[in-house]
Amino acid sequence: MAIQFQEDEQEKKIKALREKEEEGLASMLSEKYGITYLDLRGIPIDTDALKTIEEDVARTSEVAGFDLVGKKLSLAVRSPQKDTTTKIITSLEEQGYKVTPFMVSLASLEKAWSRYSDITFATESTAGLLDISSSEIEKFVSETKTPDDVRKIIQSVLEMKKSHRVTRIVETILAGAISLGASDVHTEPQDNKVIVRMRLDGILIPIIEFDLETYRLLLSRVKLLSGLKLNITKNAQDGRFSIHVGETEIEIRTSTLPGNYGESIVMRVLNPDTIALSLDQLGMHESILKIVKKELNKPNGMILNTGPTGSGKTTALYAFLKYVYKPGIKIITIEDPIEYHVPGITQTQVDKSKNYTFLSGLRAALRQDPDVIMVGEIRDRETAEVAINAALTGHIVLSTLHTNNAAGTFPRLVDLGVNPKTIGSAVHLSMAQRLIRKIRPDCKEEVVFDEKEKVFIKSAMESLQNKGINIGAVDPTRAWRVKEECRTQEGGGYKGRIGVFEGIVVDDEMESFLKDSPGEREIVEKAKKQNIMSIKEDGLLKMLEGDTALEE
Repeated sequence: MAIQFQEDEQEKKIKALREKEEEGLASMLSEKYGITYLDLRGIPIDTDALKTIEEDVARTSEVAGFDLVGKKLSLAVRSPQKDTTTKIITSLEEQGYKVTPFMVSLASLEKAWSRYSDITFATESTAGLLDISSSEIEKFVSETKTPDDVRKIIQSVLEMKKSHRVTRIVETILAGAISLGASDVHTEPQDNKVIVRMRLDGILIPIIEFDLETYRLLLSRVKLLSGLKLNITKNAQDGRFSIHVGETEIEIRTSTLPGNYGESIVMRVLNPDTIALSLDQLGMHESILKIVKKELNKPNGMILNTGPTGSGKTTALYAFLKYVYKPGIKIITIEDPIEYHVPGITQTQVDKSKNYTFLSGLRAALRQDPDVIMVGEIRDRETAEVAINAALTGHIVLSTLHTNNAAGTFPRLVDLGVNPKTIGSAVHLSMAQRLIRKIRPDCKEEVVFDEKEKVFIKSAMESLQNKGINIGAVDPTRAWRVKEECRTQEGGGYKGRIGVFEGIVVDDEMESFLKDSPGEREIVEKAKKQNIMSIKEDGLLKMLEGDTALEE
């Protein structure tokens, strides 16, 4: 029987053995020279630290700066007693840096040197870049299925030496958030400890507690990555940085807020994989989906989606864009930030430092002769007026507003200073949405309605039937709730979320009505004639279909 050698696999094994031997040698030499050993392949490289030494000098001398907190510079070295190494350290100390050398292998240095390409064409950025290798994340995800799994790995990092801990803590927390699908991470200092919580399906889950010293290391690292000022502690700051996970770039939006015991840190995780949904995947009932598709197929007009922060508005807008996109049209977006890259679409990102705002971006976009424009959010009168005008002059305009319901869109635009006589002509559809949690299949049980609930259900079902809405084979006598044994589990028996929606179509009658600037309640009453289900009715229907629980 012939033996076939798998050459690629053999080469990988040999390479892995060589790297292991090299790391072992570096570790042994670290003891000889009394310098801490480090493997940079699992550690993010700070480009600000890298910039302290020119690339050709760093490569010739076999050194690399990889972490910088204030004036404290961590320096990777291969030969600590080499003349060029000692000269570089002396030069850095003369520039005011406090240098801490670390013994590393050549493979580690090459990993650091590879990041010089990022500096070559980069300006002083307000955002950093944190590399997490795809293999590390894949390993992390395979090991972490629950918050308890994440806790164990973070705890193992907290038990490392201080020098290792500072570079690993941010990476590990964010990797945990990504593996769990968390939307944001909250780090909250208390009197004598710090609490880290992650928002899963809209609910904050406590993850771990640690000491104030580790918190200070974490705060400095996050500020450095986010382009925030280290010496400002009494004022709120906002920044951002990116994580590369394989081929995916995940944006992290950072916010710090001063408190009694220190600065609270919130990191919002904008993972494009979680918002890459099609229009049919949003969870819209067929009656609302039919209206949305009809309005998107028109050649002009504005569609506004409303709701509070975190209600899925941006995800819906991306789904709208993917629905309308075809090779024969031009689509431009103005976003803050770009959360998901859509092929074939020109996407731009707001940058206040360069005076590129929603307003200036919208004006610039109109000069590019687009067919469809998406404005991330309408925040002021000027942006609202330009967007309204664009919708009136042959463009489809998609945007969001912060209001409580679909009817609140129109008074909100008037509050911003838009002429009420033009609103009805420009806005074709106003929507509102929320996200509700879905019951885990293994935690679902049938519940018997009490008398009060029966009256409520009966009334809602009659309303849906009167509106001519198809409720399919839904049984109005059956509902669902989370099993008692699941309620104490993290997540409370829920996993994932689904959207609930409502809308108001601006037909001829509604357009005429809006010219007199009616109040929100008057608009709600007027819109009832359109027979479109409300958010509450949409949620009720999803509960009867078994997607969610009555209390949700």
